[in-house]
Amino acid sequence: MSTSPQSPEDVVIDVPEGDAVGAVARARTAQREWAATGPAVRAAALDAIADAVAGSDLAQLIVREVGKPITEAKGEVARAVAIFRYYAQQAYDPIGETYPGGLFLTVRRPRGVAGLITPWNFPLAIPVWKAAPALAFGNAAVIKPSPDATACALRLAELVEGHLPEGLFAVVPGGADVGTALVDSADVVSFTGSGAVGRQVAIAAAGRGIPAQCEMGGLSAAIVLPDADLDRAAADIAYAAMGFAGQKCTATKRVIVVGSGTRDALLSAVDALRIGDPADPTTAVGPVISAAARDRVVAAGGSALDADGWFVRPTLVGPGTRLDREEVFGPIATITEVADADAAVALANATDYGLVTALYTADLTAALSYVERCESGLVKVNMPTAGVDFHLPFGGERGSGYGGKEQGKAAAAFYTLSRTVQLSR
Repeated sequence: MSTSPQSPEDVVIDVPEGDAVGAVARARTAQREWAATGPAVRAAALDAIADAVAGSDLAQLIVREVGKPITEAKGEVARAVAIFRYYAQQAYDPIGETYPGGLFLTVRRPRGVAGLITPWNFPLAIPVWKAAPALAFGNAAVIKPSPDATACALRLAELVEGHLPEGLFAVVPGGADVGTALVDSADVVSFTGSGAVGRQVAIAAAGRGIPAQCEMGGLSAAIVLPDADLDRAAADIAYAAMGFAGQKCTATKRVIVVGSGTRDALLSAVDALRIGDPADPTTAVGPVISAAARDRVVAAGGSALDADGWFVRPTLVGPGTRLDREEVFGPIATITEVADADAAVALANATDYGLVTALYTADLTAALSYVERCESGLVKVNMPTAGVDFHLPFGGERGSGYGGKEQGKAAAAFYTLSRTVQLSR
């Protein structure tokens, strides 16, 4: 059962668990036909789905089901549309290479059925950025969404219906047992969620000899150097840390400052963020997803608001707490002052995670030297940690990621197999 975090009495949807094994079997039959179609067929289908999503009510459903502020929800729908259109064109890309010495070449072929396990915080964008490339390169896609985002996933399936062969795309609601069944039956697995579950997925996939891609959160740091544009840095970091109640794997969780003045500027920027009804276009910080999520934030130093939903006040705390080591999904972050840039980079790296590091400085030469030393999958200069571009590879290092990168050209390598062909006259 999925309920609205701003109105917990509002039951958004209540459906029985799906049959992952049956969905994979049906998808495998449909995939054989789909793999034999040409790129024009796949591209036209993905473009048609993009049109359907663009004209849908998904933004309002995202607000209702996960409490995402409406401005961000509309942006997520627009991103999903762009992702479908991007991969519609990727279907036409070259699928191999030729080599000298004779007629030697490589070709790429789809892996089969992609099992996609997705979280609630991007209930449309993450399923789409996994499913769209899988489909573009000739695979089937079976999605097991978070129970907290079931309605959004099922609405996406309704919009897809009629544009793809029956069974090629499916959504199977449910919890851990359904996810396990999907990992045990799919041909390739892409997961986004917690580190503990992601490691289980990786181990299970390895046991079956199938590829797995696991994105598992972060404890991302923003480093502010003395020559940075302080107003810009404060505004970026405040929203990256607290927007959508801090419920993004790329959210800033640790602010590391060299010099003075940043703390006051950041506190002012955080205070300026409007908290409240996510349906209000002026709201930046809505509720956290559940009562349990609210309680975790409060236990880490936050404070609950007196409201019907699961609202928590955005909070900055000092160093030396569990927040330096553990990801707490909510509007809370640490701020630490250090002596110099070397200490800042060392502290940013001092975690088991490695997703995003942001550097704020006016010295591009210095920034490039620090980029080399950041132990994270993404490094941004004068940009917030939160937010990704769908045409660029996305993924973390160490405890933040396992397997190949997502999105962009990296998706083709993950969702296809390479075959070497040698021809003799």
